[in-house]
Amino acid sequence: MRFYGHLRGMLRNKYAGDCLGTLIDRKTMKYKFSINSAVRLGIIAIACVGLSGTALAQGGLTFDSKPYPTPDNSGKGSPAQGTAKSKSNTAGRKLSSADKAFIQDAAKGGMMEVAMGRVAEQNATDSEVKNFGGRMVKDHGKANDELKTLAKEENVQLPAEKQPGKWKSDKDYMGQMVKDHEKDLAAFEKEAKEGSDPDVKSFASKTSEVVRKHLEMAKKIDSKLK
Repeated sequence: MRFYGHLRGMLRNKYAGDCLGTLIDRKTMKYKFSINSAVRLGIIAIACVGLSGTALAQGGLTFDSKPYPTPDNSGKGSPAQGTAKSKSNTAGRKLSSADKAFIQDAAKGGMMEVAMGRVAEQNATDSEVKNFGGRMVKDHGKANDELKTLAKEENVQLPAEKQPGKWKSDKDYMGQMVKDHEKDLAAFEKEAKEGSDPDVKSFASKTSEVVRKHLEMAKKIDSKLK
């Protein structure tokens, strides 16, 4: 009887141990399962973030980490402010006596070309002479306006406009135009090369091309007149 009792005790202890082991194994498996599930969820989340970033990059949506630029209040990037500054510097320079004399002589000659051109446009008998007179009014009028602006910036007093002289015929007028434009061309080219003020030199260089064209026209028309 003791043997059987001892045997039942052993079997009961073994059964309890097996049950306890099974329970521990189940808890361990459950814990491992929980850890594996957490790892899988983490991997899935990382994969989703990576895919989202790739999709955003492919879709052209990017995020710039650079800071916003600081507004430039210095005026260096503004063309209008830069021009105003340049004009202010130009106005502050003192012209040489030669540059000043050129401006005054060019203004005097230009106003006379316009005045004589109006008379020729109205009173000339030859159609080419009439057209030449109109060309003088247009081209020299434009050059005079530019010269007035330049003289104002440089604080140069221009001479008053005078009445044009009289001529006997179209031939006389065109002969005088040839002489005047030869003299003017030499003066403009000299100023363009030897002038000291850059703005005055620029005006002389640009206008000399117009004066040269006028001289060629005047010679051609004059050669046809008798």
